[in-house]
Amino acid sequence: MQGIELKEFQVNCVNDLLNATTVGDKREVLVQAPTGSGKTIILLEYIKEYIDENNNTIFVWLTPGKGDLEEQSRDKMTKYLPSLNSKNIAEVLLSGFEAGDTAFINWETITKKGNTALKEQERKNLFERIDEAYNRGYNFIVIVDEEHLNKTVKAEAIIDYLKPSYIVRVSATTKKNKEAEFIQIDELDVINEGLITRALYINENVSGDIKLENEHEYLLDLAIEKQKVIREEYRENNIEINPLIIIQMPNNSNDMIDQIEKILENKGYSYKNKTVAIWLADRKENIEDISNNNAEPIILIMKQAISTGWDCPRAKILVKLRDNMSEDFETQTIGRIRRMPQAHHYDNLLLDNCYLYTFDEKYEETIKQELGNNAQDVKMVFLKDEYKAFRLTKQIKNSDFDGFDDRETFKIIQNYMIRKYNLTNNKNNNKTILESNGYVFDETITNSIVQDKIVKIDSNEIANANKIQVKSIVNTSKNGIDLRHSIGVISSKIGMKYDKTRVVLERMFLKRKLFTKKFINLSLVEFYAFVINNEDKLKYDFLEAVSQEARQIFIKSESIKEIEFRIPEMDIIKYDPKMKDTIIYDKNVYKDYPNSTKKSKSERMFEKYCNESNNIKWFYKNGEHSIQYFSIIYVDAVGKKWAFYPDYILQDEQGYTWIIETKGGESADGVSKNIDIKVENKFAVLKEYANKHNLKWGFVRDYDKNDNLYICNTEYTEDMNNDNWMNLKDIL
Repeated sequence: MQGIELKEFQVNCVNDLLNATTVGDKREVLVQAPTGSGKTIILLEYIKEYIDENNNTIFVWLTPGKGDLEEQSRDKMTKYLPSLNSKNIAEVLLSGFEAGDTAFINWETITKKGNTALKEQERKNLFERIDEAYNRGYNFIVIVDEEHLNKTVKAEAIIDYLKPSYIVRVSATTKKNKEAEFIQIDELDVINEGLITRALYINENVSGDIKLENEHEYLLDLAIEKQKVIREEYRENNIEINPLIIIQMPNNSNDMIDQIEKILENKGYSYKNKTVAIWLADRKENIEDISNNNAEPIILIMKQAISTGWDCPRAKILVKLRDNMSEDFETQTIGRIRRMPQAHHYDNLLLDNCYLYTFDEKYEETIKQELGNNAQDVKMVFLKDEYKAFRLTKQIKNSDFDGFDDRETFKIIQNYMIRKYNLTNNKNNNKTILESNGYVFDETITNSIVQDKIVKIDSNEIANANKIQVKSIVNTSKNGIDLRHSIGVISSKIGMKYDKTRVVLERMFLKRKLFTKKFINLSLVEFYAFVINNEDKLKYDFLEAVSQEARQIFIKSESIKEIEFRIPEMDIIKYDPKMKDTIIYDKNVYKDYPNSTKKSKSERMFEKYCNESNNIKWFYKNGEHSIQYFSIIYVDAVGKKWAFYPDYILQDEQGYTWIIETKGGESADGVSKNIDIKVENKFAVLKEYANKHNLKWGFVRDYDKNDNLYICNTEYTEDMNNDNWMNLKDIL
C-alpha cells in the first residue's frame, strides 16, 4: 500500500481473510480487531489483494449511522489506494456498480425510519442497480464495519438483497459464532507492534487513607496532574504532543456537567481559554482540530462513547464519572486512550501507557459484559404524574405481614433483631454487638475500587485486579439516590413498600425519628452511611425476619383481605443496556421505560403491541412476589391460598381498564409453550374478579404459526386452535 507498511499481524489477518473468502466453506467471516489495530488498513489491503485475483467482484462497505465513518473509510482508500474505484451512495444511484468497485454506504441512510436521505424512488433505484450488477455477472462481498452496531433486522435486509458471496463482519467486540469463520487479532500482537499502549493503569495514586469531600474533584486533580507530568515528559524527549484528558459523563448528567465546568474553571481550565472542549450531540465547543497531536484543548467533556470511528491518538487519560445509576462502561471508550500517537512505543514507562480514573464500581462488570457475558442490569424508573391517581382494589392474604400498619410491621422486625442479636435498651452496647456481627458504623461511605495495571482488556485481568477501599464523606443531597437505591433493594427483596421500609429503618436507627425503643441513635449523615454500607446485611436480616414471622401468622388466619392498589411511584426493573435499537415505550406509565427489559416472548410481543396500538392509552407491567404490586388470591385443589400477580394493567381509548395475563403460546408445530400448571386456577379467579369489579380482562398468548397474539376470556383451553382464542387486534 502506498506509504504504509503493514505489521506482521496485519499481513496475517489479510491472508486469513483471503483464505476464508476464496476457499472457505462458511459464508460469514467474523473479525475481532482490538481498537487501534488498524482494521481499516487491513480491510483496504484485503480488498486490493482480492480484486487483483477476482476482478468481477464488487465490495459493499456498510457502516453505522454515527460519525460519518463511511466517508472516513473512503478517504483512506482514496489516499492509500488511488488506483481502486470507490463510490458513495449517490454515485451508485447515478452510475450503478462496476467491476472492482468499493461502495461505502451508511446503512441508516437506506433503512432508518423517517430518514429522508433516500427517497422511495431512489431506494427502488438502488435495488435496480443491484439487480443490474448481477445481470452483468458480478459478485458482491459485504463488509460490515463496527458490526456490533449493525446487527438490526433492517441492516440484515440490505445484506439479504445483495445476496453476497461472503459477509465480513468486523468489530472490537465481535463474538464467536459456530456458523462463521472466526479471525481474531491478539491484543498482545497489537501491543508488541507499538500501535497501542503497553498497559492501562487504573486509579494510579488514589489513596485509601483519606476521606473525600468531592470525589469528582479528587479524580480531576489526579488526571490533571498526570497530564502535566506526561506533557513535560513529551517535551523533554522533543515530542510535540499535548496529551488529552477525556472526561466521560453519565448520559443523564446536565447538572453534573455544570458542576464539572465550575470545578475546572476554578482550576484555570475553560472554553474561553481553549483548554476545555465539549462534544455532545447538541453541543460542541473547541473540537475543530482536537485530534491534532498538538491541539490546544487539554480536557474533552463527553457523554458515553464518542461517535464511532473518532480517532484521537493523543488521548491518554480517561476520567469516568458515575451517578450510581446502572450505565455501561464501554470498552470502546477505553480504546480511545490506548492508541499510541505516533504508532510506536518510546520505551518510556510514562508515555507507553494510558490511565483511567474512576470510582464507578460497575465498570469491571460492564467490561466483562461487553466482552461476551450476558448483559443484565437494573434501573430505577419513576411513575409519570398523570398515573398517580389510578386506583384498583387488590386482594392479599391476611397472613402477609405487610397487611399490618407501620407499628406492627416494625414490631415484627424489631423482635427478630432483638432475638437474633440479644439487643437491649443500651444503645452503646447495641452498637458494639452489631459491629461484632459485621455491621459497619461510619460517617463515610465505603467504595471498593480497582487499583491495578491491566495489560489485556480482553482477559480475566480485570476480574482478578487488586482492589482498595476509598471513603467518601456523606452529602445528603449527592447521596440521596444511593440511599433510595439501597432501601429499594431491601424493600423489593422482602416484599414491603419502599416508604414502609424506610420508616422501619428510621425507627430503629435514626435519632430524629421519635421512638422510645430505638436500637441506636444515628445522626442523619450516619444513617445514610449505615444503610448504604450495610445494604446486604439489612436485606438478609429483614428477609429472615419476614420469613419467620410469616410462618407463625399463617397458622392464625387464612382469610382474604381487600386493600387499595396504586401503581408504585418507583420501581426497579431488569433490562439489557446493550441491546441494539433500544427504544422508550411512551405509553408505559413509567418515565424512560425501555423495550429491552428482561421478558418472555409473549410479554415482549404484547408490550410492543400496546405501544403501537391506536386503541391503547397506557399500560403498566405488574411485578410479582411483593406487597406493592397488584394481586388476586386464588385457591388450589387442596384449599391452599396463593397470590396471583397478573402481568399487565392497561387502559383503552374508551376508558376501560383491562387486566391481562400473558402465557407461553403455541409453537409452529402445534405444541403448547405454556409451562404454568396452575393456569386454569388463575384464569378462573381473574374472570371472577373482573366480573365483580366491572373490568375487561383476558389471557394473551403468542401463536408461532402466524406470529400474532390471541386473547381468551371465556373458557380456557390449552389448544389455541379453539374458537375461544381470538385475534387480539379484533378485541383490543
